[in-house]
This record gives sequence, structure tokens and C-alpha cells, in this order.
Amino acid sequence: MALDDLDPFAIFDAEAERLDRFFTGLDDDAWMRPSRCEGWTVRDVLAHLAGEEAYNHACLDDDPQSLFARLEKVGITGLADFNDWTVRTRRDRPVADVLDEWRTENGDTRRRMRALGRDATLPTMAGQYPVGLQTFHYGSEYATHADDVGVPDGDTPARLRWRARVGLFALTERNSPAEVGQDGDGDYVVRTPEAEGRLTPAEFVAATVGRLPDDHRLDPRIREALRCLA
Repeated sequence: MALDDLDPFAIFDAEAERLDRFFTGLDDDAWMRPSRCEGWTVRDVLAHLAGEEAYNHACLDDDPQSLFARLEKVGITGLADFNDWTVRTRRDRPVADVLDEWRTENGDTRRRMRALGRDATLPTMAGQYPVGLQTFHYGSEYATHADDVGVPDGDTPARLRWRARVGLFALTERNSPAEVGQDGDGDYVVRTPEAEGRLTPAEFVAATVGRLPDDHRLDPRIREALRCLA
């Protein structure tokens, strides 16, 4: 497997620790800054991270269907509804409480995932799935949301390398029509049956998580083919 030499648990730990350090240093005004997620403040992103731990724990408990049933009773029937619910139900709570909830619940998730090991499986919305690969997805999501809220130093070479490799794996996993290679300068050359484009490593990572700016020059068909982690 293309990711065998990467440690998903170390990546997930590192991304959680980056977010924790950043959140710890925020004042009241900083919590209310808009994030890169449309309609969400920095505080809302934290609420989302805390709320989605209900899903992570349901998978670890081998019972996601019970969570889905509880959500359906309150009108939550899709991913967009769930994301809105994670934020909406925490907007009236003190931010310190939400931060403590996220630290506690995510710490438990990371401990339990590591204890299971990368070759174990757990139930997910996509069916039984390897723990190691699910942990890569979690690490990628945390890295994306760290960029969304403005955690500094997001484009270090080492971080871009692992994120690009996870993106390449996800493209293969989703049977994307995009063919991706790197040129001698390290840029990514992307081809689909209809178009061709060239992206820097940072742009390629942004494309895989659906965060390229709307006015980016990339052909929309390539943009759609590269979106695999959001």
C-alpha cells in the first residue's frame, strides 16, 4: 500500500495537538473570526470537531446505526444536516466547555484507534474499513480544518508531502478519472480525458480537500475529479 511507511496515528496526534495549541491561545474576538468554511466562525469549527466525535465513537463502539437512528428522530438525515447540528447545538455553550469536550472526546478517539491498530477494521458509513486508513482520513480532516481557522505554518514541506500522498491514495480509492504525476520541479501534472492542469503541492492538496479558491485557473472538470477528501 502506498501509505505503509506513514504512521496514521502519529499524524492524527500531531494535527490534534496543532489545533489544541492554536485554540488555547485564542481570545474572545479571535473565536468569532470567520473561518474558511462558509458561514462558520472559528468557534463553529471547534463545535463541529467536538460534535462529530459522536460519529467517531459510534464507529468505535461498533454501533453507528444507533447513532443514525437517534439523529433521524430529531430530523437529521444527511451529512449536511449532521454538520449543522454539531454546530447549532453548541452555540449557546461557553466556548471553554466546548473546547474541553473536544479535547476529552478526541483524546479518547485517538487512544482507542491506536489501541486497535492499523490493520483492524471498524464499521463506517462506507462499511467495514481499516482503522489505519480511517485514521488517515481523520488526520486529513484535522489538517484541513486547521487551515480553515488559520493555524500558522500549514504549508511546511513535510506536511504537504503526507497530505498529498493521502490525497493520491484517496483518488485511487474513489476511482477518480484524474491521472496525476509530478514534474521535475515537484509540481503536480493532472490529466483527465477532457483537460490537463498543473498545480503546486499546496494547490494540489487544496484541490483534494475542495479548498481551491473559486477564481483559480484550474479547469472545473479537473477540480471536480481531484476533490476526494471533502
